[in-house]
Amino acid sequence: MKRTVLITGASGGIGSAIARQLAENGDDIVIHYYQAEEKARQLQKELTEVYGVRAMTIQADVADEAAVDRMFTAVENELGPVSVLINNAAMDMPDLFSRKDAATFRRILDVNVVGAFNCAHRVYRSMMDREYGRIVNISSTNGINTYYPMCLDYDASKAALISLTHNLAVQFAPYATVNAVAPGFIGTEKELEGYDEEFLKQETEKILLKRYGQPEEVARLVRFLVSDEAAYINNSVIRIDGGQMGSC
Repeated sequence: MKRTVLITGASGGIGSAIARQLAENGDDIVIHYYQAEEKARQLQKELTEVYGVRAMTIQADVADEAAVDRMFTAVENELGPVSVLINNAAMDMPDLFSRKDAATFRRILDVNVVGAFNCAHRVYRSMMDREYGRIVNISSTNGINTYYPMCLDYDASKAALISLTHNLAVQFAPYATVNAVAPGFIGTEKELEGYDEEFLKQETEKILLKRYGQPEEVARLVRFLVSDEAAYINNSVIRIDGGQMGSC
């Protein structure tokens, strides 16, 4: 069955890896972005040329309910109803606790949690009417047992996203599955930016496999979760962290 997949924050490392995996699967892909238009356009070109699927790019602030509604309407008009939703859009602004403020905290919660709610809320009726749907929320081990005060707002948002996952699974039952993936230290360009060799060595020592993960490894897990083979996996949070031990 050919499906329309909407991936929020799809121009980044994990998002683009998921887009490639699902395009290889034959799904049509919606590449959502907020600012990175050039990367989104390049990914669209790659998906259509390499995998022969339909792909479109669309800009929206997922924290804005009206913008999300317009985004889904545009997708439905061009590619049809969304069957698979990957809530991957996220922001993080690490800083010393003493320099953080409530406005930044709220913005991170708005994008990382309210954004996922807005997208799920908008796709709900369509999935219920068609009696089919797959939702995967990209959380983080930061929302489980990794504590780093410089990103406590991000950590709180990822914990909230896990709670949201459980409630959405109940709400979308029995027709759509809702799961969360909790990556650990994944070696995206953004994640590795600014880290020196010594820091990376210290962090990988906390991982049983002694290496950081790759975006493609997260993407393969997501591909499985939205497949027919995973139809009985629901309301689950799956860590993918190489056996990360304790707090960062």
